[in-house]
Amino acid sequence: MIVVAGEALIDLVPQGPGALANLKPTLGGGPYNTAVALGRLGSPTAFCSRTSYDAFGEALLDGLREAGVDVSAVQRGTEPTTLAAATIAANGSAAYSFYVEGTADRLFTVPNRLPGGARAVSFGTCSLVLEPGASAYEELMRASAAQGLFTTLDPNIRPGLIPDADAYRARFKSWLPSVSLLKVSEEDARWLGGTPREWLAAGPSAVVITLGGDGLTVFTRAGGVHSVPGEKVDVVDTIGAGDTVNAALLHGLSTQDALSSEALAAMGTDSWTRLLRFAARAAAITCSRAGAEPPYASELGRL
Repeated sequence: MIVVAGEALIDLVPQGPGALANLKPTLGGGPYNTAVALGRLGSPTAFCSRTSYDAFGEALLDGLREAGVDVSAVQRGTEPTTLAAATIAANGSAAYSFYVEGTADRLFTVPNRLPGGARAVSFGTCSLVLEPGASAYEELMRASAAQGLFTTLDPNIRPGLIPDADAYRARFKSWLPSVSLLKVSEEDARWLGGTPREWLAAGPSAVVITLGGDGLTVFTRAGGVHSVPGEKVDVVDTIGAGDTVNAALLHGLSTQDALSSEALAAMGTDSWTRLLRFAARAAAITCSRAGAEPPYASELGRL
């Protein structure tokens, strides 16, 4: 079982250019997208979050169930669902404005236990910024690592939600000893500062950098650097692409029984190349569709 911990929200996706374009509500949130992508790939997955009892919250849970994701660890509340209004640039990249005050996912509390059979826990995005939930997710991250679970982190930086950049960067560094696999976009890496080697020295066994259409690169604690090019595709938008990479990496590691720091250290060039190509292929399919629509296992073939 892979557990994904973090927010679920509604993306308001523009259906045309300009600030006043019609907006289509779609299911979203970085961790939510990762959980759905894992479910579609066939990995046993559970979602650990807090959602609203409103119609959007019900729709979010329905989307998880349709993907085969266990929702027994999802907390509920009467507060409204978080909204993220997207603006799509000419190259398909997305920028967001968030409506987060008084919403249900911010009030997440640390669960007494994770779903049975948990082997890995994935964290990231807004859930690690917005208090008081951010501190609860942080506590869960540290506890999961202390229990020997494989932990992944994708900070997925949203600068507009971070009031104190320096404080967040310091907090990010404090998480690294509890992280097995760190995945960041090239843009996030620049915003965070530091280098993959510095991050590796603080804790993770591997750091994956996504480079948009140029592919992915992994840096390993043993000194390895492995890269693959991006898959060429007509990009509709990039919503959910990084989340799909997260899921593909976790799914691939799980199928290879490599959800441990020791197993990551033992992976060579061939293993990393196959895994990164699989992730690049999955992300390309997501980019070819509007909104966060990760692929099913049948669309990707074997790892």
